[in-house]
Amino acid sequence: MAVYDPKSAKAEEFINDEEIKQTLKFAEENKNNIELIDAILEKARPKKNEKGTTCAGLTHREASVLLACEIPEKVEQIYKIAEEIKLAFYGNRIVMFAPLYLSNYCVNGCVYCPYHYKNKHIPRRKLTQEEVRREVIALQDMGHKRLAIESGEDPVNNPIEYILECIKTIYSIKHKNGAIRRVNVNIAATTVENYRKLKEAGIGTYILFQETYHKESYEKLHPTGPKHNYAYHTEAMDRAMEGGIDDVGLGVLFGLEMYKYEFAGLIMHAEHLEAVHGVGPHTISVPRIKHADDIDPAAFDNSISDEIFAKITACIRLAVPYTGMIISTRESEEVRTKLLRLGISQVSGGSRTSVGGYAEEERPHDTEQFDVSDQRTLDQVVCWLMENGHIPSFCTACYREGRTGDRFMSLCKSGQILNCCHPNALMTLTEYLVDYASEKTKKVGFELIEKELEKIPNEKVKRIARENIESIKNSDRRDFRF
Repeated sequence: MAVYDPKSAKAEEFINDEEIKQTLKFAEENKNNIELIDAILEKARPKKNEKGTTCAGLTHREASVLLACEIPEKVEQIYKIAEEIKLAFYGNRIVMFAPLYLSNYCVNGCVYCPYHYKNKHIPRRKLTQEEVRREVIALQDMGHKRLAIESGEDPVNNPIEYILECIKTIYSIKHKNGAIRRVNVNIAATTVENYRKLKEAGIGTYILFQETYHKESYEKLHPTGPKHNYAYHTEAMDRAMEGGIDDVGLGVLFGLEMYKYEFAGLIMHAEHLEAVHGVGPHTISVPRIKHADDIDPAAFDNSISDEIFAKITACIRLAVPYTGMIISTRESEEVRTKLLRLGISQVSGGSRTSVGGYAEEERPHDTEQFDVSDQRTLDQVVCWLMENGHIPSFCTACYREGRTGDRFMSLCKSGQILNCCHPNALMTLTEYLVDYASEKTKKVGFELIEKELEKIPNEKVKRIARENIESIKNSDRRDFRF
């Protein structure tokens, strides 16, 4: 039997089944233990000192106790602390991005994804470089600066050389005032050598969802193809970091397996990365299984309610306070509104999950990976965020200034990242408002920016930010950033 060891290089040791089962047993036994729950909540609460705000985070066992707790007033405390943590380290900024699907060719047999190779009635498509160019221009015309590229796993149709060529094309396109400043990559587990190539290509975060940490279920859900190899997939982040990629993004597909098991495994994976590489995940995504071509979510008997989904999000925020959290357009406006205050720091907007979907005037459905619940335009999403007191941020300065991995985390943990991110968010929002926003969004946005400028405590930073914002309004497109 594998022994739990967070520093082990073996997946079945740092994601240890027996440890997860013991954790869930412990959580169930203590879900009404007020004294323990209060101690965990106190540990999780952000604390101010002479150097700023710090946060201890929680172990997978501690966080699992909170997830199991159903005492209403304690759940409300979990939500309140999650909001406090989010504001302490990420403020009211929400980073904007969009997915870009390059190809739906795939050799895997994943039973929850319409791209599985047995699906013979879904049209297969792979973008040419000219089509990539058209997609990117369409995204730039919306105002996007940050993309997450997606592709099925197919070594013939989608080799690493194709992905690298697409990245080069994306970065090369300068259309009007638009430019994609950061490309995140969500592709299948690969080799250290290929991760080095991705790093050299200038990617941002490497993202890979585990789907499920339950090994037996994982192998059933991935019956054929290279993704069937649980260990190779689960150990991918270690290879990525060995290849020089110091920002990685985790996630599971909630609804495939028992959510408490997945939650514990997810936090254990974060603990493993911190223990071995000195830095945890840069982001954690929280997708839920959704309807798609050939896929019926009702076929999976582990679906979770909106209420449980909210508690999962809040408990992740308490467990890994410094990690960015992502929610996509899989979720509705209503769900996204609630989760924004519980720890979410990145959202997609105006997304299309089909190959070649952005260049099409009408939203194509025949190659969608999943149904999009929030179908609002980017402008509508930006306006909605601002009306709810958030600052939509199109900033990518940390990547261009080398603030990644442990350098980003050290600034985040000390609270110093706010001195960079807050003014940068306001300046990139100004760019968006000037170049792309509707009149309503401009009005809401410029009023918000004026209020937020006054909140900057450092007078020098405030003055420079205000001067830069005025320059942007006057069509000066120098690359201002802190």
